[in-house]
Amino acid sequence: MKIITDEKQVERVLTRGVEQVLDEKEKFKKLLMSGEQIKLYCGYDPTAPSLHIGNAISIKKLAEFQKLGHKVIFLIGDFTTLIGDPTDKEATRPKLTREEILKNCESYQKQASAFLDFEGENPAEVRYNSEWSDKMNFRDLIELSSNFTVQQLLQRDMFQKRLKEERPIYLHEFLYPLAQAYDSVAMDVDLEIGGNDQMFNMMRGRDLQKIINKREKFVMTLKILVDDGGKKMGKSEGNAVFLDQTPENIYGAVMSWPDGFIANTFELMTDVSRGEIDKMREDMKSGAVNPMDLKKHLAREITEIFYGVKPSEAAQEDFVSKFQKRDVEVEAPELILKVKDNLAEILTENELAESKGDAKRKIEQGGVSVDGQKIELGQEVLKEWDGKILKVGRKDFRRIVIK
Repeated sequence: MKIITDEKQVERVLTRGVEQVLDEKEKFKKLLMSGEQIKLYCGYDPTAPSLHIGNAISIKKLAEFQKLGHKVIFLIGDFTTLIGDPTDKEATRPKLTREEILKNCESYQKQASAFLDFEGENPAEVRYNSEWSDKMNFRDLIELSSNFTVQQLLQRDMFQKRLKEERPIYLHEFLYPLAQAYDSVAMDVDLEIGGNDQMFNMMRGRDLQKIINKREKFVMTLKILVDDGGKKMGKSEGNAVFLDQTPENIYGAVMSWPDGFIANTFELMTDVSRGEIDKMREDMKSGAVNPMDLKKHLAREITEIFYGVKPSEAAQEDFVSKFQKRDVEVEAPELILKVKDNLAEILTENELAESKGDAKRKIEQGGVSVDGQKIELGQEVLKEWDGKILKVGRKDFRRIVIK
């Protein structure tokens, strides 16, 4: 397999959507420019029956390395999922059985194939970390754990927070970074990539690779999909877009995002040029472009990645027919409101939210709109809403009637 060493292509892989390269970017770039094939991986714990957009960002980066000719491993963390990654978790993750875990990841390879080639001259390899971790005995674990100190592992932010709040840290959570670190050693990789929230775990793998295999492992942290205010997109935030959804639902989900996600998603999920993305940001800030038009472009791009051109076109036509041509107005039941009514209370009273807390969460996450305009928390009902369509989530619509 020919290794591509074109400096422009290599630099793009090292910078597009990348937070940082550790130990040193220039040192890693020199390795890539040498023409030597490297081995890299990213791990995916099957905690849900489908991958999501956040996972797709790292899969896309794996595919960029594959196109340069490097050896890619798509690692399924069937063993580490038994522990449960405590990253960003203030409480212990619910435990899953091995059967539930294997059921969850049945479609992962198919979904990842939207980016990765699992056949051909340089196929991506699918591996499971139970392959080596299941074989370890208690003596092996003790020996492995001797390479780290308690102080090192307690440096994790979420552990510090739990200690401060007197919340429990279970020993199996404490050992999670060790289990992930051993993946790098077992596969003897040159690079691990992942979101910047995974840096702690990935750096422990770097440490262990140096100690056991006596060689370098680089770490590449990727930007996480957030809006302009830093609000995260993902499972823990309740706004993840799962890849097993229909084209219409993926398209509609992207269209429901707050405008602040538009430019960042173009950067992390598409091949649109950086210059075009910078112009999008400027045009949205100045009002020179309607964010809705950019969002339609983005929704088409995302849907096309996973389903192809024709299904993405059909999804757009379906969205325009239902929401922009106001066909939904005919079908939407009436919702009688008074001016200055509190919207959060209205959602709860009319069973559009399970509680006031749920209503506030829906509003805060941008899931409530009137004729496509997102509603802010604390918003009161306005007279000019009469006859317009209230949308809550993806499926609940009401035609507003002001009395």
